[in-house]
Amino acid sequence: MTPSLTDWGHRLSLYARLARLNRPIGNFLLLWPTLWALWLAAEGVPQPDVLVVFVLGVLVMRAAGCVINDYADRDFDRHVKRTQSRPLTTGAVTEREALVLFAVLCLIAFALVLLMNRLTVLLSLGGVLLAATYPFMKRHTHLPQVHLGAAFGWAAPMAFAAQTGAEPILAWLVFAASVVWATVYDTEYAMVDRDDDLKVGIKSTAVLFGVHDRAMIALLQMLLTLLLAVIGWRAGLGLPYMLALVIASSLFVRQQWLIRDRSREGSFRAFLNNNIYGGVVFAGIVGSYLTMG
Repeated sequence: MTPSLTDWGHRLSLYARLARLNRPIGNFLLLWPTLWALWLAAEGVPQPDVLVVFVLGVLVMRAAGCVINDYADRDFDRHVKRTQSRPLTTGAVTEREALVLFAVLCLIAFALVLLMNRLTVLLSLGGVLLAATYPFMKRHTHLPQVHLGAAFGWAAPMAFAAQTGAEPILAWLVFAASVVWATVYDTEYAMVDRDDDLKVGIKSTAVLFGVHDRAMIALLQMLLTLLLAVIGWRAGLGLPYMLALVIASSLFVRQQWLIRDRSREGSFRAFLNNNIYGGVVFAGIVGSYLTMG
């Protein structure tokens, strides 16, 4: 029997949930460092075609990453409160469907990057490898958050390559900042699931840090602030950027308050607060270049 429009609509809604289109926070967390890099590489507003390709690429690759993550975690997710209703876990979407969707999304992302120069295309291969391997790291290492940071931050050297055709030190400083930042917010995110993760044997920085989690997050937050200050110095950014870093630092203080009792709700709110953090840093970069002009 030929599927009806209602059936197709239902399948598409399941695929959208699998790709986390109903939860755009991940898009922003991946998008902010990409925009930092694009504006820094262009020393102002990037080329329109580069900007469009990277924004679309972020959306597509984030969706692909969510799909392969759920595929990798399909047997664990049923034991974690937050993930028990995911489409793969409930059987609403099959494993084959998930792999096909992942492949289609990767092909779309690759088609986008083919519009860029050769160096960007070559770098994109590393990005796909990082995105595809990240979900499996939590079985073998307590540092999957660092791996996630590398996957998210890889857009920074790609952005510099697309905009300038080169890989200056500034590109790798932005990459390093992205890795540290992702480790901060994904550790906060992992604190939400830590009790469940300990039961089923999933590894994370939240599990690794244990009772020292808040202190380690604070150290990473200070390291990130230092890296962003160095980035601003090397890029010659002015007062708007410095003010942005002060505001961003106050957001980190807020996050420390939210995770003070390590509650699920507080840890999740601290994680969400990072969206504002990324936007504040970006506003500082844009503001600095506007005042220079």
